[in-house]
Amino acid sequence: MHRFLSALAITSCLLASATTAVAAAEPVKIKFTLDWKLQGIHAWYYWAKAKGYFTAENLDVRIDQGEGSAATVTRIMSGAYDAGFGDINAIIQNPAAKPGETPVMVYMIYSKAPFALLTRANGPIKSVKDLEGSRLGSPAGGASFKLLPLLAEQNGIDYGKISITQLSPSLQEQMLLQGQVDTVAVFTATSYMNLVSLKLDPDKDFRWMYYSDLGLDLYSNGIMVSPKLATEHPEAVKGLLRAINRSLKETVANPDAAIDLLPGEEPLINKDIERRRLLYVYGTLIDTPEARELGIGDVSDIRLKSAIATIATSFELSRQPPPSDIFDRSFLPARADRIPPVIVP
Repeated sequence: MHRFLSALAITSCLLASATTAVAAAEPVKIKFTLDWKLQGIHAWYYWAKAKGYFTAENLDVRIDQGEGSAATVTRIMSGAYDAGFGDINAIIQNPAAKPGETPVMVYMIYSKAPFALLTRANGPIKSVKDLEGSRLGSPAGGASFKLLPLLAEQNGIDYGKISITQLSPSLQEQMLLQGQVDTVAVFTATSYMNLVSLKLDPDKDFRWMYYSDLGLDLYSNGIMVSPKLATEHPEAVKGLLRAINRSLKETVANPDAAIDLLPGEEPLINKDIERRRLLYVYGTLIDTPEARELGIGDVSDIRLKSAIATIATSFELSRQPPPSDIFDRSFLPARADRIPPVIVP
């Protein structure tokens, strides 16, 4: 009887160990939100999923389309999502009001912010100084528009002398073309390809004035995670970044194959437009001198601190959050694995 009980105890221990091993092997589920409707700039997330890179990191990742870069932050704060692709400036605006609830940026993708003023090459706006007395159009909630008063201040422009027209995002390029406004405050990753879709040449027919070249050197979109995911599953966050980092590099090196994945997610997508968008955004916003020095995903501490001060001033925040509340580089892959690949057009 004693021998039977001992054997039973051993069997129970083995079963318990086996159950523990199975439990340990269960993939971490991550609900991931994009910043907007599916575009070529999202191809690397679907590449990681299709190639099994998430699975190899023991992750079960569900990707949903988004409602805006800032909405990524609110979606994660609500608990509906664990991670996403969104705007670091929206993170900066939240810690003062809701400390401990705001997501943290763990992998910067848009090293150069896509905020810009767009005007016709043959139009009246030749430089930012020409904004005084001009007509400017923008969606009311656009990040480029919200930063405009600070842009004006830093460039010695009387903001009150700019005639503002609030317009729909879908009409901003058309109103510029029709001469109803002299310039529009835009998100370049979207407007550039809108002009291409209209059979126009964005480089020859238009002038782009980036905020980053006019005194507002901000960061923009990257991968952010909830405090809960970062605290409870740090290895999962590292695995998520390894998979995305690998996929980003492979996607820009194989744009045709990457874009071919997207119609399975969105049948109406224009593959030619989205391929060009992917390469345009990579060349203008991702593969920057800073990214070549630090690696894609990382940030300059000095530049981030300055950007936080800019946002705190622009949005009249009650306090200026420290950089450690906004960005955490401890989850990043090694720098050698994050060097931007050189892409030949």
